[in-house]
Amino acid sequence: MNYDKPLVAGKLRRWETYLNNYRLPAWDQIPDLGLYMEQVILLLRQYVDYLPPELKEEELITSAAINNYVRMKIMPEPVKKRYYRIHIAYLLVICTLKQGLSIALIQKLLPTGLSEEEVREFYTTYAARHALAASYFVQQVRGVAGPILDHAETTPFSTEQTEELIVSSAIIGGFSRLLAEKLMLLADKDLSTGGSIEKLPGKPEEAK
Repeated sequence: MNYDKPLVAGKLRRWETYLNNYRLPAWDQIPDLGLYMEQVILLLRQYVDYLPPELKEEELITSAAINNYVRMKIMPEPVKKRYYRIHIAYLLVICTLKQGLSIALIQKLLPTGLSEEEVREFYTTYAARHALAASYFVQQVRGVAGPILDHAETTPFSTEQTEELIVSSAIIGGFSRLLAEKLMLLADKDLSTGGSIEKLPGKPEEAK
């Protein structure tokens, strides 16, 4: 495959600008009018429009997927087939987390049985973390793609080859997902139940 450097650089700069300005909606900006399924799907597609149209997984925001999330009790049930702010907030978290975690793991990660105020606090914290993660991601891409973007922000990991940038992104994505999954396995465990710890050189007494 051949990649045009000016085209790739232009797309990277455009995405950088977009992600630097992208924010999940604040709690008070989420409609609380009691929307029907079709309206919820349209709204979610607007909220997660940072996904390229060519790569959007429709399963994330179809009625079948939402019904499945309700059946799995990942999110609260709708009220008389209507979805309110609390439901949309859960769906926003699910849709964005699904880019890096399976639904089974998301089910374990998301809190359930919360009051509306507790959901508001949880969602607000999540939205802030999402913005920080997007900013951090942009910084890392700028470093790796420094030679492509023709700027001085480079690292030993930098590359001027688009193919290498693609491979590096895929590898980092795999490591990030693996880290999240491994950390989730440590829930409700301690040193006696959480498996072995790598033996540190010169400190055999700390290895268990």
